[in-house]
Amino acid sequence: MEAVEQGVMIADRFGGTIHFLNVVDVGTEMSASGVGHIADELSKSLEQMADDALTDAESRAEDADVPYERTILEGLPHEATVEYSDGHDIDLIVMGATGQSGIKEHLLGSTTDRVTQSVDSSVLIARP
Repeated sequence: MEAVEQGVMIADRFGGTIHFLNVVDVGTEMSASGVGHIADELSKSLEQMADDALTDAESRAEDADVPYERTILEGLPHEATVEYSDGHDIDLIVMGATGQSGIKEHLLGSTTDRVTQSVDSSVLIARP
């Protein structure tokens, strides 16, 4: 949650609005899609985790009296983040240095790396 803290601090200091974005990774959902009921449960679980994370982020913004928007999308995290940024005139993207994908990050490249290579905005990488 260091990225949230940094984002809230910057938005507070410069009078900005923070956009909290959480992308439910359809790649994870798709890998379980052949298992029927398990895929439904996984999808619900991922959506609940996204909702919980954003609820915590909202609390931090409210505590600092920083205006915010909240969005949950489904898709590939790097693609959805880039599309959201392009469509919302985002000045600065604040992301965590590490994600939740574990070994997949090391094999395919991290979401953070892909976003930094694909957006026109500046990107601040917050270390845990």
